[in-house]
Amino acid sequence: MKKNKVAKKQMSTFDFIMRDPERREQFEKGYNEFLVNEFLLEAMEENHISVRKLAEKAGVSPAIIQRIRTGGSSNITLKKLSDIATALGYRINFQKLQ
Repeated sequence: MKKNKVAKKQMSTFDFIMRDPERREQFEKGYNEFLVNEFLLEAMEENHISVRKLAEKAGVSPAIIQRIRTGGSSNITLKKLSDIATALGYRINFQKLQ
């Protein structure tokens, strides 16, 4: 007679780490910054706009645009981020986390 083996679903390392609220919060903060960087890179490519042209259009320093692109700036004001998004033809939208 065969035994009915129930396979236990093994938890991935990622899932294990995400169970810790502090580590989850740290990951989510970093992930949100990553999303902003990726958005900026894609939107600039889509609009065929250089760092200097975008900075001029948004009224910010080219250094700010470059820092965001490279992930070096996590301390940007909402106003500056909004100005950059608007210059690229986007609007910032907030979404409640689940």
